[in-house]
Amino acid sequence: MTPLQRLTATLNGEPTDRIPVFCNLLDQGAQELGMSLEQYYAKGANVAEGQLRMQRKYGYDNVWSLFYVGKEAELLGCRKILFAEDGPPNVEHFVIQDYGDIERLEVPDDIAALPAFAETAECLRILRAEVGGKVPICAYLTASMTLPALLMGMDKWMELLLTGPVELRDLLLEKCSLFFRRQAAAYRAAGADVLLYSNPFGSTYFVGMKRFQALSLPWMEKDLLPDGVDDVVYYCGSAPFNNVIEQVRERLGIRVYYLGPEDDVAEGKRLVGGQGMACGVINDIKLLRWSTDEICAEVRRIVEAASRADAFCSARW
Repeated sequence: MTPLQRLTATLNGEPTDRIPVFCNLLDQGAQELGMSLEQYYAKGANVAEGQLRMQRKYGYDNVWSLFYVGKEAELLGCRKILFAEDGPPNVEHFVIQDYGDIERLEVPDDIAALPAFAETAECLRILRAEVGGKVPICAYLTASMTLPALLMGMDKWMELLLTGPVELRDLLLEKCSLFFRRQAAAYRAAGADVLLYSNPFGSTYFVGMKRFQALSLPWMEKDLLPDGVDDVVYYCGSAPFNNVIEQVRERLGIRVYYLGPEDDVAEGKRLVGGQGMACGVINDIKLLRWSTDEICAEVRRIVEAASRADAFCSARW
């Protein structure tokens, strides 16, 4: 089976030759090509080549169009990305410096026409030409409730989110939700098969259940329902979210859930039921200290925990 056939069959509860395995290898592409991160991410052709080489080398079931998370901030005016030697690129210039910048923030009508999207589009073009229709091409999109952290910093966003002013908070969320929908449309048109919907606020890790129901769910509906969720994967930045799966499934109809490493895999699969697919995830922090035997044991544990599942995917770092 091709990786795309394998994923589709698993999602539909049909037999496959093996469990689909997704690897989130991103910055490693620079090492594969012998480049610095800044050189690597300067060209979409580099990112595409790195993704293709690693997928062929390790034999897993996906490729990524993701450069780095701060790329989304660049689409909204971020002028400086920090390229560190010992970590992934991060936002250095925040678009929102004060509350007045929220009112001045403008969401582009056509994300695909932005110069900052050009290299992403080139990466997607190459991936589509090389493995389109055979290997799932994944895109990473930040939810409206999480995007402000990239635009103003997490500390300022948490303050605005929790204490207001409410009208400014909602204005920012409205603009971020509009940006999300337009960005998702650009990725779909450029050839992405899978949209990873990244939203730590989609769990009760940062906000309690009351705020999750009053804020998170309504904004997720605004992000996702207008254009559908058939290609959407629910992801909460590795935060556990088993306790909200039933609400998310009922309100949004999402079928694929990228569980947090602390979630009980068997329980997550039970909550998803026969209506979708749960992904078991290796804890990439603990992974750094494990031996090969310990890693293999963790893979066996995840697979055995979901061995009675009809639809199960393994996501790995």
